[in-house]
Amino acid sequence: MDMSDALRLQGLRGVLKAGEPMARHVSWRAGGAAARFYAPADQDDLQTFLAQLPPREPLLFVGLGSNLLVRDGGFAGTVVLTHAAGRHPEMIAGHLYAEAGVASPKVARYAARHDLGSAEFLAGVPGTVGGALAMNAGCYGGETWDIVERAVTIDRQGRVQTRGREEFDVGYRHCALRGGGRIGEDEWFAGAWFALPAGDGAASRARIKQFLERRIASQPLSLPNAGSVFRNPPGDHAARLIEACGLKGLARGGASVSEKHANFIVNPGRRASAADIEGLIHEVRRRVAERTSVELVPEVRIVGEAA
Repeated sequence: MDMSDALRLQGLRGVLKAGEPMARHVSWRAGGAAARFYAPADQDDLQTFLAQLPPREPLLFVGLGSNLLVRDGGFAGTVVLTHAAGRHPEMIAGHLYAEAGVASPKVARYAARHDLGSAEFLAGVPGTVGGALAMNAGCYGGETWDIVERAVTIDRQGRVQTRGREEFDVGYRHCALRGGGRIGEDEWFAGAWFALPAGDGAASRARIKQFLERRIASQPLSLPNAGSVFRNPPGDHAARLIEACGLKGLARGGASVSEKHANFIVNPGRRASAADIEGLIHEVRRRVAERTSVELVPEVRIVGEAA
């Protein structure tokens, strides 16, 4: 689909752009442009948009871009931006519901305000609900799918359906549909219903504050980064392995392994290209494998074409 075809789409209320720099929308602040970029006004508008796209159009859903690298040659398809600052969780019939574009920390704070427990760890997840669902994001002893009752998905034709927890194969940093259909290719998350027990709001807020203090103390939050770059191998931590190999501070172009947390790659001054970051990921993997025989698995998603 070219932009002239996109401009003929009917009934849209969102914002449609061509050649949108994705460095504006990923937390590494690096990378190329999307051929087409759509920020829907709401879920109904997204359904209208998707229903009119060619069936083979490459699609990439992006929330806060905290687990994503778009190569310098850009993404030759359509990016759908799900995040909007005005989106918030809500209580519906006594249950907490959040759209995919809601920032995960908002769910933690909203649950605490409503005296619901078990969601505090989401304050430490830097992305949106959609991304947290897609990769079963977690920290501080909690994982997203521990507290999900059912999820809402949307497909390429704009059809929305609600799926129960049992319809997903979930594991460590993994979520897939059982019995066919691929999350991120055939269907995308549109929202989730959370099953949260009654809690103590004051205690939850204290835990959230403690988690955020730990994040500030241990992670390079002042520099552009994408969170943890590698999954933790069984029985170990990627950061420990990287530090043990003497790789803190290792640089490639404008990118470097954080001196504060070895499982973070940072982009000081926003000088790094996507190629710098990807090259550094490969270099860290190579050196750790040579020294320890452990193959680190990237947690971040890398898409697009090289420049």
